[in-house]
Amino acid sequence: MRKQLAIDEEMKAKWPDTRVGCLQYKVKVEKKNEEMWAYLKKEIFKRTKDAIFDFGVTEIPNIKESRAAYKAFGKDPSRYRVSSEALIRRIGQGKGLYEVNTVVDVNNLISIESGFSVGSYDTANIGEDLVFRIGREGETYKGIGKDEINIEHLPVLADEKGAIGSSTSDSERAMITDEAREVLTLIYCFSPGDELEKALEYGKKYLEKYAGATDMESWIAE
Repeated sequence: MRKQLAIDEEMKAKWPDTRVGCLQYKVKVEKKNEEMWAYLKKEIFKRTKDAIFDFGVTEIPNIKESRAAYKAFGKDPSRYRVSSEALIRRIGQGKGLYEVNTVVDVNNLISIESGFSVGSYDTANIGEDLVFRIGREGETYKGIGKDEINIEHLPVLADEKGAIGSSTSDSERAMITDEAREVLTLIYCFSPGDELEKALEYGKKYLEKYAGATDMESWIAE
């Protein structure tokens, strides 16, 4: 059953261009897709390094707008980086990317190519009604591979139990493991124009091709 996602009014008031691209699909999570990694290393790493050279990391399209949105929400984007910026910085520094599993790896591919933060969540571990909102005072959660993260003033995905993820770092609660059977991948957009629609299109293709996604539904929450 398709999840319901609403964008909080306070968030829209502070940053009217806030939208979320949604992809919900069935999947069998595998360890690695060699074809995807070959494409990433041959095509995407080079394109990313060219973008860094042309713009500088913080001026790359969609990263630039995301950083401005963070400031509007009250969070310092240099201390709490948008996840796409963190990934692109790793590539620029020659560190490469972590290999996690087919879903998370494609998630990162979409993020690097688009400049948008992308999060993927096991639908079995999240509620039916989701909201994208600004993190509340004193709000924290246990990040994936991290300690407690201060999510106050960050853009946050939440359900009735509380925050699940953010466009900086997701919580452990709905992380993708090889037990996931259905996944919700979200593309967090703070930019005007049709860049989100384009990212949804190639995101769908990548998830089907490299992660074996089936029965995919695609929509935009705005």
